[in-house]
Amino acid sequence: MSPAEINGTGVRLRAYHSDDAEAVAVGYDDPLSHRFLPPLPSPFTLAHAERFLSEGVAAIFAEGGAVYAIADPETDDLLGGIGFDKVVPSRGQAEIGYWVGPWARGRGVATAAVRALSAHALGAGLQRLELLTHWDNPASMRVALAAGFQREGVRREALPNRDGGRDDLVAFVRLAADPSLPTPRILPDLPGGELADGVITLRPLGPGDQQFLQELRGLPDVWRTSVPAEPPTAEQIRRRCTRSAAHWLEGTRADLVITDAATGAPAGEIGLFYQEPATGQGMIGYSMLPAFRGRGFTTRAAQLLALWAFAETDIARLIAGALPTNVGSQRVLEKAGFHREAYLRSRLPGPDGTREDDIQYVLLAEDLLEGPRLDG
Repeated sequence: MSPAEINGTGVRLRAYHSDDAEAVAVGYDDPLSHRFLPPLPSPFTLAHAERFLSEGVAAIFAEGGAVYAIADPETDDLLGGIGFDKVVPSRGQAEIGYWVGPWARGRGVATAAVRALSAHALGAGLQRLELLTHWDNPASMRVALAAGFQREGVRREALPNRDGGRDDLVAFVRLAADPSLPTPRILPDLPGGELADGVITLRPLGPGDQQFLQELRGLPDVWRTSVPAEPPTAEQIRRRCTRSAAHWLEGTRADLVITDAATGAPAGEIGLFYQEPATGQGMIGYSMLPAFRGRGFTTRAAQLLALWAFAETDIARLIAGALPTNVGSQRVLEKAGFHREAYLRSRLPGPDGTREDDIQYVLLAEDLLEGPRLDG
């Protein structure tokens, strides 16, 4: 089931050699490896690497798994490592894992290696391969999707961490019957990584935005109109920022920061929630820091996001809501081209167990042909 070598596109999977030990030590001691691999000795020394090559590799094979060095097919230089373990023969299931040295990243090495090993393993008897990754490792999620894996769910507290706790892991799975093509995404990346109109710029929310988002989401007039209608905790803000990329790759939501194009300062946020792919309906929501209100930023952001959604996704209908008392938000939506469609009684949970009415607006692609309404 495990040949001596497996050839992939731009990579060759081969047995580890004893002279790979130094590169293994450097790769495993890299901070990124320490973050996302199971807990490793720190520092990870040459002696640890030699023990892995002499004992660890044999143990994986003895338990029914396989492990390979990822090598450059021209020079045979070590680029990383890959393998599968946790084999359950009765289920035809195993878990695939890999690492790539810092000297070889950004070249598609991981994707090529995962594709090659997955094709071999699923063609030689295994029926199901799992790839587990941390919430804050979108690079590994991109590898999984590019190698034909589909996001399946979250394994709660699946892995011990260095702090004595346990981490959730996001599960990606590829079946023997699945096509080898990359898994399609329903929310693609932004062109060039951002949307801009010369006045504002929209960029993806990220881990570095925690302080800004805490300030914004901590405003009473923001959290009182949010769901749930309560101030967010610091941990909720951290998760929102560190998991934003994962949600985008999943296709459930795209969270963006609205920035002032002149200064680069974060001014607010806007999100696209793709809650109904089957019907082609998405929803937007937004909030703005007080210092940037009244300058048309939110209307511009809504229009930019809508143009991208209609052009680059299968979304055919965008909805948004505003409280009956929030005349400013209603004006934003009307200026952005949305049309009032319904008055929904007691739709939203309010503060302290109350319920709030919601005025729903809708935007179709043809509505944008009427042109922007940025006056006023």
